[in-house]
Amino acid sequence: MSYLDDKEHEPRDEMFRHRAPDGEKMSIGTYIATRIPTLKPPMNKAPNPFKLLALLNFQQWMFFLVGFLGWSWDAFDFFTVSLTVPQLAKQFDKENTQITWGITLVLMFRSVGSVIFGIAADRYGRKWPFVVNNILFIILELGTGFCNTYSQFLACRALFGVAMGGLYGNAAATALEDCPAAARGIISGMLQQGYAFGYLLATAFARGLVDTTSHGWRPLYWFGACPPVLIILFRLCLPETASYRERAAVRKANGSVTSTFISEGQVALRKHWLLLIYLVLIMAGFNFMSHGSQDLYPLMLENQYNFSPNAVTVTQVVANLGAMTGGTIIGYSSQIFGRRFSIIFISIIGGALLYPYTFVGNKKIMAAAFFEQFCVQGAWGVIPIHLMELSPGSFRTFVVGTSYQLGNLVSSASSTIESTIGERFPLPPKGKTKRYEYGKVICIFMACVFTYVIILALVGPERLGRNFDIAHDDDVADAAGTEALAAATHKRGANGRDDVEEASSGSDIDQHGKVRGVEKEFST
Repeated sequence: MSYLDDKEHEPRDEMFRHRAPDGEKMSIGTYIATRIPTLKPPMNKAPNPFKLLALLNFQQWMFFLVGFLGWSWDAFDFFTVSLTVPQLAKQFDKENTQITWGITLVLMFRSVGSVIFGIAADRYGRKWPFVVNNILFIILELGTGFCNTYSQFLACRALFGVAMGGLYGNAAATALEDCPAAARGIISGMLQQGYAFGYLLATAFARGLVDTTSHGWRPLYWFGACPPVLIILFRLCLPETASYRERAAVRKANGSVTSTFISEGQVALRKHWLLLIYLVLIMAGFNFMSHGSQDLYPLMLENQYNFSPNAVTVTQVVANLGAMTGGTIIGYSSQIFGRRFSIIFISIIGGALLYPYTFVGNKKIMAAAFFEQFCVQGAWGVIPIHLMELSPGSFRTFVVGTSYQLGNLVSSASSTIESTIGERFPLPPKGKTKRYEYGKVICIFMACVFTYVIILALVGPERLGRNFDIAHDDDVADAAGTEALAAATHKRGANGRDDVEEASSGSDIDQHGKVRGVEKEFST
């Protein structure tokens, strides 16, 4: 998939910085010429997925689980507003469109949170920013549940956006950076589907808690503040990831942790600025893909095809089951066929399914919804590990979270764009209810989005199987100096382990798909 260094078997595919086999940097022209040849699937060995999952030791599973639960409940809290729009509109005496500003503010402020908490997690560790994130979830969900005015509601949701934006990059880093290389694809797919899982949980609890007591919509928000307490306790029981502790040891060996961290940031910006722009652009496409296919879909079912509320709910649940299935399967497949190839292939299939997804007017559309979201979230299943492998090691949390949230900010107008264009295609009204041909608009819009994502994936870089330890991170040597790097490595070698604890052991599968023994992560 990418050129390999003969000595280290380390992928050297960087944006406009490809290295040829002799170690020389590629020119832009040569890089462009390699885009199609490097798309050829590496056809790595396809082991039993259960054997891949067995590669993770207990601690690595706990890291994955706490990241998954945090991301799932993040999604739960986000969807509480979209599931209670009519009740909130009645409570605050506003129109539905005014209430949806609570959703828009979350999307807008998520980028702020990704910057603040991303930098904090890369500087101070994954644990405490994650804990602070969840404390904010508790406070802001309770606060939303006690809001009595529209202004209070908007303020709580804006602050919630900051907290929500800070969690994704941290959850991905916690779950994936210590994960055995061979299992990264399937674990990435499983992690990403925490978002769909959170939506399913929100839908189920909304049915049981909204308008079933004298408190109306409020119990859903009060309940939403409870599980983060358990997630916080869970995270407090776990240490920092081994990858972060290794990096922190190098900073400490250099004498000044803060100055070394700043130097790492300067090196990352100088060497990878073009890559950072690319990641924002492709994440904009991915967020357009998810929002464009999902946000207006319930309205299309209800308004254009006259689905009942129960039928809309069932269709949405079926679609999310397809999303969870697709994310896991395609994430696993990307370890075999490569990240870029998997994204492009499943995007083409998704484009082919757009017609039944938007033009079937009866309940058979549930099948199309299942497979369309299988494709959309299948492509998304590759994203967590793809971003991790491309990101500069010293700012992994910041880059993963911020590129995702800036892409989300760019795509936040998806539903507004589709709704506005949809009004140009009116249908015969149903009583006093105006009807529009939203299906046609979603189909055309998504065809453009799939094309955009395919092009960006084609021209972009890939570092399948990248090693996350500092020995394979040239940026660390540039920022901290080879002496600090050697000192930290020597200390680990003298102790026979990291100064905190050993990271992992077991078996793995190398870049070429061959099963091999895995050396202890910190052995020299």
